[in-house]
Amino acid sequence: MASITLGGNPIHTNGELPAVGSKATDFNMVKTDLGTATLADFAGSKVVLNIFPSIDTGTCAASVRKFNEKASALANTKVLCISRDLPFAQKRFCGAEGLENVINLSDFKEGSFGKNYGLEITDGPLAGLHSRVVIVLDENGTILHAEQVKEIADEPNYDAALAVL
Repeated sequence: MASITLGGNPIHTNGELPAVGSKATDFNMVKTDLGTATLADFAGSKVVLNIFPSIDTGTCAASVRKFNEKASALANTKVLCISRDLPFAQKRFCGAEGLENVINLSDFKEGSFGKNYGLEITDGPLAGLHSRVVIVLDENGTILHAEQVKEIADEPNYDAALAVL
């Protein structure tokens, strides 16, 4: 279990992030067209997993905008923005913002992605949502970088995440 904060108050996750150097666990999430996406769909590409509680918060929206901006310059790299929001909310946000360089995936059905990656919040007002995390994978699904943001209201370290690419 990891300890993070929300407004300076301690909250916890259901586990620890996967270790750098390990293989990423496969997942099954919902795309904005309601189709299914798995990790295998992105094989052969570098992948940035931008994970957050909800697209409808300022910091989460800022991270999606920032990764959208950075993604356009990344060769052979896909940025997956992952939350438990409904796919409709994710699609609405990116459509309204004109964001086309990121791929939104929803873990709303079972929350299995958050549970399997050890980043589901287990207590406090955001219990059941994902903590703010960035995980970077190489073309073979090996984890190159993993950051769980200590204060959930803070943005991730974009430079550190992108430096491993």
